[in-house]
Amino acid sequence: MSFRLENVSHRYDDGTLALNNISTSFAKGERTALLGTNGSGKTTLLLHLNGILEPTSGKIYFEDEPLNYKSDSLRRLRKRVGYVFQDPNDQLFAPTVKQDVAFGPLNLGLPADEVKALVNEALETVGMSEFADKPPHFLSLGQKKRVALAGVLAMNPEVIVMDEPTSNLDPRASSEILHLLLKLNKESGITLIMATHDVDMVPLFANKLCILSKSKIVVEGSPNEIFSDTEMIRSVDLRSPRVTHLFEILQREDKLSIEGPLPLTISQARKAIHNMLNSELNKKSDKR
Repeated sequence: MSFRLENVSHRYDDGTLALNNISTSFAKGERTALLGTNGSGKTTLLLHLNGILEPTSGKIYFEDEPLNYKSDSLRRLRKRVGYVFQDPNDQLFAPTVKQDVAFGPLNLGLPADEVKALVNEALETVGMSEFADKPPHFLSLGQKKRVALAGVLAMNPEVIVMDEPTSNLDPRASSEILHLLLKLNKESGITLIMATHDVDMVPLFANKLCILSKSKIVVEGSPNEIFSDTEMIRSVDLRSPRVTHLFEILQREDKLSIEGPLPLTISQARKAIHNMLNSELNKKSDKR
């Protein structure tokens, strides 16, 4: 188990209760999406996983060891657990892209040659090698997000925690970031934990989904399980993926018979349509 949270609450200095008695866990190699409306507690929860925030009450364990908030322990934690902020401008500050990506490894005291190799590998992984000598502020938002991710990858993390990694990106840039994250998970076994309000992206990314509302986890499980409960989804001011909503209408209004759970993605919808067409063809064949 990567992380385990036991009865974690967090109250900000202004009195806002952002997390209310949350208990959950994130397994190694898992791809978890935290889904909820603005103010539901997603970002606050993520900030606890990297030690940026400390719980007001409760405990957080990383690989069965309680988090220690002393500087040396946090330094070791942040090497293993990388954090990618929603706004890359909060993360990028060096004069050039390669200097920014090198910041973390240099702070670990690694030799210059090793740092250079780590930076080159990280930039190649995110497809930003040709921009190594560019100032970050000249890059597009999507490019900045890639550089911020490269800065985390240069630390060789076991877990990457991300706050809205596809927010404000055009469809192509969002798709590229998503495919990159899935590749990192598949090929390197990196555990991914993401906060998002992009309902349609969740089934493409996550094999575990946590719904947050009013500072609590309402439900957690597979996307298929959770999105099948449309009443619960609406009760927390969310919606089903658009593909799923289309099939809900087809089932309710057009009386189409759909076997199994409703599709969440285009590929699942394609399979369901093929099944329905084959079923109709078989019925016509039996009548002959």
